[in-house]
Amino acid sequence: MISFDNTEIAFQSKNKQDLQRAYLLFKIIGAPIIVKISKTLTPLALKFHLPIKGLIKKTIFKQFCGGETIEECDHTIARLHAYGIGTILDYSVEGKTQEADFEHTTQIIIQTIEKSATDKAIPFAVFKVTGIAQHHLIELESSRIRAKRKGVEFRELSNHEKNGIAAIVERIDRICSAASKYQTRLFIDAEETWIQTAIDQWTFDMMLKYNQEACIVYNTVQIYRHDRLAFLHSEFERAKTANIHYGVKLVRGAYMEKERARAHSLGYPSPIQPDKASTDKDYDLALAFLVENQAIFSVCAGTHNEKSSLLLTELLQNQNINPGSPQFYFAQLLGMSDHISYNLSDAGYQVAKYVPFGPVHEVLPYLLRRADENTSVAGQTSRELGLIIKERARRKQATS
Repeated sequence: MISFDNTEIAFQSKNKQDLQRAYLLFKIIGAPIIVKISKTLTPLALKFHLPIKGLIKKTIFKQFCGGETIEECDHTIARLHAYGIGTILDYSVEGKTQEADFEHTTQIIIQTIEKSATDKAIPFAVFKVTGIAQHHLIELESSRIRAKRKGVEFRELSNHEKNGIAAIVERIDRICSAASKYQTRLFIDAEETWIQTAIDQWTFDMMLKYNQEACIVYNTVQIYRHDRLAFLHSEFERAKTANIHYGVKLVRGAYMEKERARAHSLGYPSPIQPDKASTDKDYDLALAFLVENQAIFSVCAGTHNEKSSLLLTELLQNQNINPGSPQFYFAQLLGMSDHISYNLSDAGYQVAKYVPFGPVHEVLPYLLRRADENTSVAGQTSRELGLIIKERARRKQATS
């Protein structure tokens, strides 16, 4: 039985300074008022060129990011690999709106795929469609697809809109083609419900093209949505009919508050589960369904939930699936839940860490959102802190 309380294994890659930095950061993150103030003041300080970049890079950036460039991530990649943990390089620059920026991001994503071809420590690549596309065009295409499925007439798109959507699909295809060429598994991240319809369709289209022989393209399924368990069942039927492999990165989700607020303001039913218990229940049911249908599905369980992580180990054991099977992965974010990642890896399971990278000032929105999410997840920060305190005490006792 795996124990996620084994802090000696969990923090084996961290020295005294690493633990001290993590301790201070999670103490700060555990104080919502400090996080709230930081979300306002930090971007302003960078905007007015105050000398805080060095401080950010040595603290929160160092905890949760691999570097500013792919090359700067090499140390993190090697350190994780030394303990049997893979790296998912995640270019975490957000908020771009220009075509030149979308093309630049596309090229960087392809570079992460090319790097994985020569480095076995990088089992996956990942990207967000909003990183390479105009948000309003994804929303427009999502609305058009939904209307078509309902048999409702939708307005004729302008040539400019058609060309813009075609450019998005071309970039997605170029990234997926590179993944297929180098046999690198590729996560296409999930996003907000009002743009997810197009992302789901484009992802399935890429699976039809590239998942015939092996599972290359993975869709990301957010179980905080109450319709996603049914979605998985329908996707299973589509994949079976098409005779393709279907990759699933299963997560709980990251847009809950935004989704509820939008539904309320626009007067439509919330797409979000009524409570956390419902999300947890569907997540575990989804895991069971995916493992049961392993002939179709390859799975990455992206979760910081100990119960769900243990459940997947039990499901694999019950199906006599080797813990080292590359068809089933666990994934957590760099700088978080090392007690899950390292203990699973130590037990022989396939584990990878999301390693965000990018220029400090451009990755800052990701970092601030990460801090905000930690304050809103009940027990997450206190659990991290408790384990760090336990390990510091264990080391002190061992040297006394």
